[in-house]
Amino acid sequence: MKKTWWKEAVVYQVYWRSFYDSNGDGYGDLRGVLEKLDYIKNLGVDVIWLNPFYKSPDRDNGYDISDYESVMEKAGDMETFKELLHAIHDKGMKVIMDLVVNHTSDQHPWFLDSKSSKDHPKRDWYIWREGKKDGPPNNWRSYFEPSTWTKGDQTGEYYFHSFAKEQPDLNWENEEVRQEIYRMMRSWLDLGIDGFRMDVINLLAKEDGFPDAANPDHISYLADNPGIHEYLQEMNREVLTHYDVMTVGEIPFVNPETGLLYVHEDRNELDTLFHFQVADEMPVMDLPKYKEIQENWYKGVHEKGWNSQFLNNHDHTRQVTRYGNDGEFRVESAKLLGIMLHTLPGMPYVYQGEEIGMTGVRFDSIDDYNDIAMKNKYKEEVGKGRDPEEVFEDLLLLSRDNSRTPMQWNDQENAGFTNGEPWIKINPNYHEINVEKALEDQSSVFYTYQNLIELRKEHPVMVYGNYEDLSKGKEPLYMYKRTHQDVTWLVVLNHSDENLSAESPHTFSDTAARLVIGNYKVDAEARSVLPQKLELKPYEARVYELKTVD
Repeated sequence: MKKTWWKEAVVYQVYWRSFYDSNGDGYGDLRGVLEKLDYIKNLGVDVIWLNPFYKSPDRDNGYDISDYESVMEKAGDMETFKELLHAIHDKGMKVIMDLVVNHTSDQHPWFLDSKSSKDHPKRDWYIWREGKKDGPPNNWRSYFEPSTWTKGDQTGEYYFHSFAKEQPDLNWENEEVRQEIYRMMRSWLDLGIDGFRMDVINLLAKEDGFPDAANPDHISYLADNPGIHEYLQEMNREVLTHYDVMTVGEIPFVNPETGLLYVHEDRNELDTLFHFQVADEMPVMDLPKYKEIQENWYKGVHEKGWNSQFLNNHDHTRQVTRYGNDGEFRVESAKLLGIMLHTLPGMPYVYQGEEIGMTGVRFDSIDDYNDIAMKNKYKEEVGKGRDPEEVFEDLLLLSRDNSRTPMQWNDQENAGFTNGEPWIKINPNYHEINVEKALEDQSSVFYTYQNLIELRKEHPVMVYGNYEDLSKGKEPLYMYKRTHQDVTWLVVLNHSDENLSAESPHTFSDTAARLVIGNYKVDAEARSVLPQKLELKPYEARVYELKTVD
């Protein structure tokens, strides 16, 4: 297996509009990231991922871009970004940016030209089709709308959008489009950024002919279509191979077999990927399914490609609420989830606030939410005659705003996030959960994360170790080992709010061991010997280094 700097890295995702507001306008900004950079550095991460800050009408929180080479006013300006970039590098960290090239804003000059007439030279930069029977060209759904098609006013034809109607898809079959994207990518890489997180990158290729779908509600037909690998290999050949950077693709609707095609080290496409067999297909913790997913992906990519580990981000509810216990055992389950993600095979991603155990939120009304996907779905379902309160309740857990509430810095007004009116409401629990309290408490979630990241730098077993699940069918226990050269680590997790007795693996029980990290205090003997029977408290996690190798 090739060893690289990015395989050994931990990435910290900064959703800048909710991170820190430096000028009092209610939005976080790049200057705010700069002012809080010492905090990120203190955590110990290697790479910062910045969500889109390009010029945008901001219909979808920056994922609707109207100019790829300028900075939106809410975020700051190009000089501030350059200052931030240099500061990140000066502190020994790297920065990756969001690359959003499946679609643009409908306010992008390219689209304004494209929609102006059928004869415009940029008409074919987007996807236009005639309707059929006074309706759209096919029956496909988009992520955010009942249809992937919207009629353009000037020409009467329909344009294609995988997301909101304000986000028309680019036509990647057009070589001029591809070359312009590659030129733009080179401009940012030449500026000194260290790579890209590629937004829905496997949606670039469309199904030939746009046939009706047998089941339009299952929108997998939007992704992973023929031609996608040729595009990515061309992108790698023309751009990426000329720089020492990392790439991570957001790749929905793939399994280990199809996902490997994107990240196989011999195929020259991407370095690593986010798959969504957990986040999109497992609304709450289903431990047998989670174990199966981990094992399948390990077997599918081991020694051939690289995976990512995450349970939340700006699109998915905070992990302690969705997969842990954000009540009585918030701290314990937040630590357990962190220990699990950092000891499983693949690259760990930490979403801002995860490291202090921030939780999801419940606002009182749909009017309090900003998530365009949630609001559009609410409108659609209520329009069908469903009870509004029932629809609201159904949408709460997976609303993207669960993870977009502002970073909780202290217990002062607006959680120390802004001196103005925050763009989205603050989670009311900021008095109890905030950075200031976490830094003052050596037993906080923050210091567990800091310790995990330090351990990853010191112990190659966390990065390159083999993986074996030792607990199939023994839920709520999750026990696995990681082995690298002559080092074996045993990870023991109790995914429940009850005490649990678990048998140690026969090979290792009552042998000398060292407790590497845990989330409860244990007595001296349990720190130096792996007991035959492990008595685990609710959401207890332990990681042992074993003195003998199986």
